[in-house]
Amino acid sequence: MFWYHYVACFFSGVFLTNAVPHFVQGISGNKFPTVFSKPRGQGLSSPFLNIAWAWFNILVGYLLLLAGQLSNQAPLTVVFFLLGMALVSSRLSIRFSAKRKE
Repeated sequence: MFWYHYVACFFSGVFLTNAVPHFVQGISGNKFPTVFSKPRGQGLSSPFLNIAWAWFNILVGYLLLLAGQLSNQAPLTVVFFLLGMALVSSRLSIRFSAKRKE
């Protein structure tokens, strides 16, 4: 494995985890912040835009997963994938809990 396989696995975890809240809020019909909202990341975007953003994240995450060659034969790729998921989920939980208080 090359170093970029681990980087791809890490960012695959980031993108796939970021897709979850946008997809859930979008299919629930709720407005939710995206990078396209005004102000960026703070205002609310439409449910449709959240679904589109979720699918973009899923596509990029999947492509990175393929590029990273995630495999239980190379356990370190799994570690980097899960690390990406853990870091972004922690960050998002802090960010969105602050949003609820506003």
